[in-house]
Amino acid sequence: MATGTLKIHSENILPIIKKWLYSDKDIFLRELVSNACDAMSKVAVLGEQNECSFDPSSLEIRIHIDKEQKKITISDGGIGMSADEVEKYIAQLAFSGAEEFIEKYKDAEEKEQIIGHFGLGFYSAFMVSSLVEIQTKSFKEDTPAAYWSCDGSSEYALKEGTREQRGTDIILSINSDSEELLEEAKLKEILKKHCLFLPFPIYLNDTRINEKEPLWTKPASECTKEEYLEFYRYLYPMEPDPIFWVHLNVDYPFNLKGILYFPKIGKRFDINQPSVHLYCNRVFVSDNCKDLIPDYLTVLRGVIDSPDIPLNVSRSYLQMDKTVRQLAAHISKKVSDKLGTLHKTEKETYIEKWSDIEMIVKLGVLQDDKFYERVKEHLLWKTSSGEWTTAEGYLERNGEKTEKKIFYTAHPEEHESHMLNAYKDQGIEILYAPQYLDTPLINLLESKLDGAKFQRIDGGIDDSILDKDREQNVLDADGRTVSSRLAEFFSKALGKEKLSVEAKSLKSNSIPAFVMLKEETRRMRDYLAMTGNEFPGNLMEEQTLVVNTNNPLITALPKIAEKDSALADSLAHEIYDLTLLSQKELSPQEMGGFISRTTTVLEKLATHIS
Repeated sequence: MATGTLKIHSENILPIIKKWLYSDKDIFLRELVSNACDAMSKVAVLGEQNECSFDPSSLEIRIHIDKEQKKITISDGGIGMSADEVEKYIAQLAFSGAEEFIEKYKDAEEKEQIIGHFGLGFYSAFMVSSLVEIQTKSFKEDTPAAYWSCDGSSEYALKEGTREQRGTDIILSINSDSEELLEEAKLKEILKKHCLFLPFPIYLNDTRINEKEPLWTKPASECTKEEYLEFYRYLYPMEPDPIFWVHLNVDYPFNLKGILYFPKIGKRFDINQPSVHLYCNRVFVSDNCKDLIPDYLTVLRGVIDSPDIPLNVSRSYLQMDKTVRQLAAHISKKVSDKLGTLHKTEKETYIEKWSDIEMIVKLGVLQDDKFYERVKEHLLWKTSSGEWTTAEGYLERNGEKTEKKIFYTAHPEEHESHMLNAYKDQGIEILYAPQYLDTPLINLLESKLDGAKFQRIDGGIDDSILDKDREQNVLDADGRTVSSRLAEFFSKALGKEKLSVEAKSLKSNSIPAFVMLKEETRRMRDYLAMTGNEFPGNLMEEQTLVVNTNNPLITALPKIAEKDSALADSLAHEIYDLTLLSQKELSPQEMGGFISRTTTVLEKLATHIS
């Protein structure tokens, strides 16, 4: 059996790097500037090790455009290279000088500032260049400068260079397909996107690009409210100020820094706008963090920076692994911790901001059981008493009188409706649940709260609103009660095959009637509407009309029928349609008929009176 070693030739791999490694050719500038930062970080480390003396003002990156010569030069005051090091680090593809340096100086405090990982970033220059030249001089005294050049083929030139000061110049002869890069505005745009927070000054044609310090690198204890707001405005200049923020600073079991902001979600809020910016050692990677940020937190804004995030070889996007899942779980925990702290220490502020954060919290509860366990004491509902409560708090106050039922309404704006008042008059609180997420949330909470059951106030006839002492149970000559006669009258007048009618004695005289739809049926309809599916229309026809035997209008109808049966039938239709309208169940198609009938009824009543 023969064995051997795989041979990779540069004439084969360079075309792959140029065409396939980077999906965006603008990345070349990010890679070269990152390399320059690495070189200067190394000088700083060597200075701390007393192996190099340097002037801190020399640690800067200068980028110059020569439009006439069609050249871009990236210069740094970094560690520089000797001819042997150029041979080792530049002429050998995928030899990561950063990794070797970190290993040698692994105890230095600045090691996390060494950005490079793969040793391929330099070769991104060939995506936009017909010729790449290097002028470099090592920090080591008496080491000659070196010059290297390559036109993208497998051959290169290496000789003594002309640079006099420590550092490196990368000179790119821009190819004909990339001449837009010779425009200062284009390079500025790239630098602003990818290099805005790098640790050393970056100048483009003598103009400073990165003047803003990354706030997330400071300890939270040293950051003021105004600094947080100012930084948010810097990142998102067109958005209103955020509600609050979470400062991340983790050292174990992974390194993670960042600031996450809860944005104010208004009518103009664009949920599809890039939100959280992902950085690796201050180098912008992506504004798509869907794998790192749980779905329910994707509306958050801000920055996450971690050297531990697993990137693809071009440093353009995340690769899923255990670390990413751990980071996502930690971010979720920090957000829930912030919610808890704010609720406990600044309750009034928390309640004031609830309308802006409730959708995020409710989504989290629905999607993440661990998140639910951490925030269940901070999941609030407003009640008919004007107070804010949790579902558990509601049961503690009302559980005995409601037999562990939680009564709610989806239309809190009707705070003086007859049905709502019927429960309020009995001293029973009603939860307000107007959001489209409340239906699935209620289903979830019923599985979490032992024996508790949510019931919409028009979803059933609860004993608490019935007046059994006034029930019309006396039989007439035909052996029927007043209640049964009323129910029969409405059934005939309305003529709806799938509509059931019940006559009940309600404690409140002011309620003429209400339409009762099974709780399960209504929830299914709401859920299908939320998911964009159509609810079977025939199921909505299976309703129950509950008429109140203690309401003057209801009890007057049989007498009106004796004098004018047509008017009585029209009034029955009016009562039914008004009930549907008050419960937001009258369809747009039925509105025209309702208005026409109302006009006719009013005309008849006016005639009778006159």
